[in-house]
Amino acid sequence: MDGMFDYERLRRRPDVEAPNLFASDAADRLLADLAGDAVLAPGLVVIGDAYGALTLAAAARGARGIRVHQDALTGERALDANAASFDLAGTYQHRPLDESLVRGARTVLLRLPRSLDALAEIATLIAEHARADAVVYAGGMLKHMTTAMNGVLGEVFGSVEASLARQKARVLTAREPHPAAATVLDRWPERAQDAQTGLWVCAHGAAFAGTSIDIGTRLLLSVLDRAVPDARTAVDLGCGTGVLASALAVARPELRVVATDQSAAAVASAAATAAANRVADRVTVVRDDGLASQPDASADLILLNPPFHIGGAVHTGIALRLFAEAGRVLAPGGELWTVWNSHLGYRPALERSVGPTRQIARNAKFTVTASHQDD
Repeated sequence: MDGMFDYERLRRRPDVEAPNLFASDAADRLLADLAGDAVLAPGLVVIGDAYGALTLAAAARGARGIRVHQDALTGERALDANAASFDLAGTYQHRPLDESLVRGARTVLLRLPRSLDALAEIATLIAEHARADAVVYAGGMLKHMTTAMNGVLGEVFGSVEASLARQKARVLTAREPHPAAATVLDRWPERAQDAQTGLWVCAHGAAFAGTSIDIGTRLLLSVLDRAVPDARTAVDLGCGTGVLASALAVARPELRVVATDQSAAAVASAAATAAANRVADRVTVVRDDGLASQPDASADLILLNPPFHIGGAVHTGIALRLFAEAGRVLAPGGELWTVWNSHLGYRPALERSVGPTRQIARNAKFTVTASHQDD
């Protein structure tokens, strides 16, 4: 398939683009090569395609009716933009991570997620609903793969074989799905009560931190009672499992909260978390690219625990973009409360994008700041 498709033409937009960030890699190429003509049979499913390399290489070969799931909204939009540039629009359909994605699937191309829980959720879904003769080609870069992935696939597939490595990439080929072993599908979203806060946390496999509360979020939680006490509208930006949104709604019955994330797994998890904490009527969960759907000057308070990785690369591009979005959406007098790894030194960027910034709390690793939007 490599010889038929120009991977170098792929773009990451609207995701962050930089010289050290790429729209495809050796694992995409190896997956395409090992799957070969199998992509032409009806029932092709692609899961975890970052920017469209797997989907569009198959479409360029002649595949049609491809069902695609990408967790990131920016990935969906990048795929659509790349499809238009290759004149391949209409060759695939976006689907959620549910039965409609994999029902009757014959061939599945899967970019291995780093989370074993995410892989287990995907694998059990495939085993439950794909054809009995379905074959899964699951690939990744060696630096992100572990032997535990073989075991996860082996729980619901009778055969798992590893390819030889090529250009630091490898593919696991799984056959003989065992749907009877896939009863653990009901495990998601997982649910656990946090002993310190009393909050219920719900998480699908791909949600960051699962049902635990990461230490940065916990530090921000510890000072939330001081955040804009007269706020009436708040946003949990990059909400993950929605812990901050639900905590705000539980503590402040008068507050209306929007929880937004571009991850489909995060959005589903945050909705479940709000329901588990009985605040679903006051927490609106939105899958969005940053705050694109939120009006200017519409929020009194924004909470943010920004990522500092893009894929495997340390990169501040997402955080800087989220700061700028927060500055647009904050109402005059509103504040952005951010928790960040102290070594990143975000304070100057926060002051440029939002306004005067003060330190609220700090521990050995994280800093919490409040940035004020001038009236």
